[in-house]
Amino acid sequence: MRRFNIFLLFGLLSPVLVPGQDKHSIIDGSDFEFLEGITRAVLDSSRILPGQALPAPFGKNNTGGILVRPGGRETYPSFWIRDYAMTLESGLISEEEQKHMLLLTASTQCDQAWITKGGSMVPFGAIADHIRVDDLLPIYFPGTYDYEAQGVEEFGKFPPYGDQFYFIHMAHYYVQQTSDKKILEKEIDGFSLIDRLEIAFKVPPARSDNHIVYTTMGFRGVDFGFRDAVRITGDLVYPSILKYRAAMQLSALFEKLRNQGKARAYREIAAAIKKALPGLFRNEQGMLLASTGTSGQPDVWATALAVYLGILEGEQMESACRHLAKLYKEGSLAYKGSIRHVPTTDDFNGQTAWENAIVPKNTYQNGAYWGTPSGWVSYAISRVDRELAKQLIKEYIAELRKNDFRKGRGFNAPYECFSPSGYTRGPVYLTTVSCPYIVLKGM
Repeated sequence: MRRFNIFLLFGLLSPVLVPGQDKHSIIDGSDFEFLEGITRAVLDSSRILPGQALPAPFGKNNTGGILVRPGGRETYPSFWIRDYAMTLESGLISEEEQKHMLLLTASTQCDQAWITKGGSMVPFGAIADHIRVDDLLPIYFPGTYDYEAQGVEEFGKFPPYGDQFYFIHMAHYYVQQTSDKKILEKEIDGFSLIDRLEIAFKVPPARSDNHIVYTTMGFRGVDFGFRDAVRITGDLVYPSILKYRAAMQLSALFEKLRNQGKARAYREIAAAIKKALPGLFRNEQGMLLASTGTSGQPDVWATALAVYLGILEGEQMESACRHLAKLYKEGSLAYKGSIRHVPTTDDFNGQTAWENAIVPKNTYQNGAYWGTPSGWVSYAISRVDRELAKQLIKEYIAELRKNDFRKGRGFNAPYECFSPSGYTRGPVYLTTVSCPYIVLKGM
């Protein structure tokens, strides 16, 4: 039976259709119900309850509240800020859970710059990449769970840039959902939460004229944690997109605090980033390049996210969407509804997808296919070809149904990523379903 809600308006009852029922939707009602169900199931399996033990040697959850890790089963036994924040808009995480993870993240923000044994710097104000659940120690760099051994050149001389902006996203979403603006003035180890958000915003290095995030090979930071196995330098598109959204969110938070000066200042930063992005990164096909330096190749994830967030508009948006649709038709963009970082037509050479990666081609972040951006890409394609977008989502759902982890131990979907060769990584991975669910429930 088709589900719908009703409301009374001027004495008339009008249906409000759920996703999949609206004639403009790109997902069928039954497929949306399936996606919602598997997202809830993966999220449930990703929760770490207070006192719950993780596989040895990772200990028990001693944080005093529920944590959400990147997936179920044996996937990533710590609290990752980024993956959790990317799931928030699903609406499936309680206010109590949100508050605990927000304040935990704030309490582990770096309060004193230091240099790791591997020669990397943790700057004042940095947000952890992930937090250990047993002793609450922040790990600021990818690639390790060892507090003493963190921070080596392989994963950057500076912590990943995106986590600072996801911290702001966490706070904004919580205040938006709860109307609890008093939490912004809550003091955590000597700094109010709103002060901590501002400090975090200023951590990633940025150009003074347009506020674009950038890096250098000599003092490189990972641009975004879903490609920490890739060396990308120069002006950086993905963290700049995240910074745009964070600036808009900080503006909204300062509006709630009645600080019009700071609200206006952050709106101006967002406007400067939005204006600069196309000129710096847009190629002749309408795609955004990952950077202006090393590994500056067409970036599918960033292009689709920029469309979804409204950064690309008008002809710039349409040309990007047309090219994504073309890539999908040609078979260089997607496999079983999941998406590559770089189209196969834009691989750097026969040995690697990205110009400089630390993993083999067609594995992990160097050419495997990920479900995380499938919603953004389908949204972008739907702007120019709705039937093609429906086809992409059908393929995405078909793979989830076929390998649904709820069928038993031999089934592992949603995967973190996979390749046509049979390569798979990361069973029961949360953002693979939560990010597309967020997009599709809003269409």
